[in-house]
Formats: sequence, structure tokens, C-alpha cells
Amino acid sequence: MDFLRPAGWEEALAAKAEHPAAVPIAGGTDVMVELNFDHRRPEHLLDLSRIPDLYEWEVGEDSVRLGASVPYTRIMENLRSELPGLALASHTVASPQIRNRGGVGGNLGTASPAGDAHPALLAAGAEVEAVSVRGTRMIPIDAFYTGVKRNALAPDELIRAVHVRKADGPQQFSKVGTRNAMVIAVCAFGLALHPSSRTVRTGIGSAAPTPVRAETAEEFLNAALDEGGFWDNGKIVPPAVAKRFADLCAAACNPIDDVRGTANYRRHAVGVMARRTLTWTWESYRGGRRPSEGAA
Repeated sequence: MDFLRPAGWEEALAAKAEHPAAVPIAGGTDVMVELNFDHRRPEHLLDLSRIPDLYEWEVGEDSVRLGASVPYTRIMENLRSELPGLALASHTVASPQIRNRGGVGGNLGTASPAGDAHPALLAAGAEVEAVSVRGTRMIPIDAFYTGVKRNALAPDELIRAVHVRKADGPQQFSKVGTRNAMVIAVCAFGLALHPSSRTVRTGIGSAAPTPVRAETAEEFLNAALDEGGFWDNGKIVPPAVAKRFADLCAAACNPIDDVRGTANYRRHAVGVMARRTLTWTWESYRGGRRPSEGAA
């Protein structure tokens, strides 16, 4: 196995173009596990740890440009207001040591359906900045996951950054695991309210071959909130609406039975998390409204 260690971004792109099968490694929290268990034995490893740009982030007017290697710890410490859902998801990633090394780019590159960042990125609305010697393209997060541990990157492309819309409303993330720390998700759920567009977005992890959105559930809830004038009047979402939303989220799953949980349990848990996160985010939205904006 050859170890490629470019000193800069252009050198990294040239190396990836010359060796398209080279496996990128930055934090190494996913790749090293596969190597240690002999699940993968690539001819080339492409070390990206010496490229400063990948560890930087930029807060713009509408979105955050998050370098692919920005550690989860930095997201938790510095971007809690702009990216609350992703910050909550970052808290659940493994241990402090892993959170200090791992980043969103690695989660996306691995594209495991159990990756903790995926539900939050889907719910917030993100784009992946994919770069090669041929140029740069932006891949919408909805089109990024193409199969079990497969993504839309071309063989010569590297993830440089993720562009995530800044939160314009409350966001939540919930995860079920077999214990409280150092655990792969049995299932996970992300929810983001977008008051500016009066829409809701979801993200489901570890309950289908790829991370998915519950689009039918979103459409139902968007219509219910609009028809009831809830964005304006700030009233509590009726239990029947919350239950129907939860049922539709569970129906969006296509899970499997494995050592961490059964398919039936995953569907049930996603429904519970959907109802709870809707309650939490809507209460936060109501609490943030001025009294003159509508009824309590």
C-alpha cells in the first residue's frame, strides 16, 4: 500500500486524478477501522491532513461553508447557532477523541446510512462541494447518496467543503443506540423548521439503504401547518397531525434486521423520534415568537 501525502490542495487533486482508486484519509476515524479489520486494502491512501483549507469554515449571509475536515468538536463549539441540528448530531459522534479528529467530509465520503451527520444535513438542506482537476461542481445533498456506502462523487473527485443553509428556525436531532456513547446508530432522525419558506425538512439515518428524507411526511405537515395557519397563530400542533406525521416518517423507512436492531423496531423508533422532535422544534418556534405575533 502506497501512502500519498500532498502538501496542498492542487497537489491532492493531481494525485487523485493520477490514482482515482486512492482512498482519501483525513481524520481516519472510518478508514482506519476498515483497514484494521482488513475490510479494505487499497493500493493507495491519500492523506489530506496537511491541507489547511479543509479545516476552515466561513459563515456567509445565508449559509456556512464548512471545510471537509472541520472536526465535530469545532462545529459544537463554534457553529451551534448557525447549524444547531448538525451541532446536536456532532455531540452524539463516538468519543471526544473521535470528535476531535472526525469531520463531515469523512461521513459523506463513507456514505454509511448510519453516519450521524447525514440526517442533519438532509434536514438543513446542504450541498457538497466536489472538486477535481476538471473543475468544481455542487451536489445537492438529496442527490448525493446513491446506494449502500456509495455516493455521487466521480472517481477523480474530492470533497472540499459542505455548504449548509444557516438555520432560520429550530432544528433537532435524535438518535437511538444500544448504549449512550461510542455507538453506531440503530436509527436517527433530524428535523428542521424553515419559517422563511414555511416548510419542514427531515432526515432519517440507519433505517434504509441510504440516508433519506420522509418527503411524504414533509408534504403532509407543510400542508397541515399552512391550512391551519399555524406559522402565523403559533398554536400547538394537534396530536392527530403529529401522529400522522410520525406514521408517515416511519413509512418512509426501508430498514433491515441486524445485530443492532430489527426492522420493526427501527420503524417504530423513527416514528417516536419524529413525533418528539416535532414537539420540541415547534415548542421552540412558539417560544421564540413575540406575543403580538399570534395566539399562544
